[in-house]
Amino acid sequence: MSSEMELLNEDDLRNSFNDFASEVIDHRVERNKKHSVKEILFLTLIGLICGCDGWRDIERFGKIKIDFLRTFLPFEHGTPSDDTLRLFYRSLDPKMTQKFFSEWAVSLSLLFEDKKHIAIDGKVSRRSYDGEKDPLHLVTAYLSEHSIVLAQESVDTKSNEVKAIPTLLDALDLKNSIVTIDAMGCQKSIAEKIIEKSGDYIFSLKGNHGTLHSDVKLLFESEDVLKLLKMKESHTVDGSEHGRLETRRALCVGCPQILKEQHNWSGLKSFIAIESTREIKGKVSKETRYYISSLEPNAPLILKTIRAHWAIENSLHYILDVSFKEDDSRIRKKNAPKNIAILRHMALNLMQKSKRKRDSIKQMRKAAGWDETFLRRILSQLLFI
Repeated sequence: MSSEMELLNEDDLRNSFNDFASEVIDHRVERNKKHSVKEILFLTLIGLICGCDGWRDIERFGKIKIDFLRTFLPFEHGTPSDDTLRLFYRSLDPKMTQKFFSEWAVSLSLLFEDKKHIAIDGKVSRRSYDGEKDPLHLVTAYLSEHSIVLAQESVDTKSNEVKAIPTLLDALDLKNSIVTIDAMGCQKSIAEKIIEKSGDYIFSLKGNHGTLHSDVKLLFESEDVLKLLKMKESHTVDGSEHGRLETRRALCVGCPQILKEQHNWSGLKSFIAIESTREIKGKVSKETRYYISSLEPNAPLILKTIRAHWAIENSLHYILDVSFKEDDSRIRKKNAPKNIAILRHMALNLMQKSKRKRDSIKQMRKAAGWDETFLRRILSQLLFI
């Protein structure tokens, strides 16, 4: 973070949280409203930033940090117990939490005027299974260049991911954006929505679109056709000290008019083949994956964007599992898993925006719990609401 960045202004934070809390419908009975909505939400958020992984962690953190918390909000009755937290989040409508998160995250994304890459992918919180409902499955839109979660939608199973994607897209500003989605989201209706919202797409193409997949595969197997279409090419090489070498070669061609008319995809301009060659301790394996895109056949840009799509695995899902222990979370009843997942994303966004080059999220969670000045600097990102 820049050394010139000012510390958090408590009045601005109060205003931001008051705006949010005023819209939240509190379903608790009157006798259980000793702690206000904004006190519970604020405590939970900074607890997640500072390393708390469950209700009892947050309760203990609140008791220890009560003087710090009272510099922002009254907490006249102390901090809420783990039972209060548990009951509150089980009854809280996740749509309210999501609405606040989306408005805030979109305001962050508007800070970046360059062409944005938005990766969309799903993740399961495996231990959120409660014996009745399936584990929480979230489909997330992720701004890869800046490591920011823009929005998320919950679905029942992986097969329902495609139903959540249009809702995510509706919540996003796609102008000057490239949206990447795996083969499950490779749908004409989704392509049409992205183009209508002035974005571009790159979709992974597999057997779920048999005829189109076959046509693209045959196209790249014909050297004469590739010469005629003036194929563009780019490649990258990755190596490591453990005897691993991986080469990726991107081949791009413009979509022939006959195939545009035959398949009728909104905005379709190019076909892509990514040839991956991996060598590990002398053993070589090869794989070719196919994609369709509304972009012109710009091989370096397309290869870079497809590689960046997998940042959602390494820079989001991995961090949530390793640094936030999301897969181990036993928060699993009613609305609580959805609400906490959204607040985790918010905590992660705050830390990513405050992150220095050599920081890790795991280190930042520890430092925020130790150093109140450092925690205030992370919270200062709330001023973007």
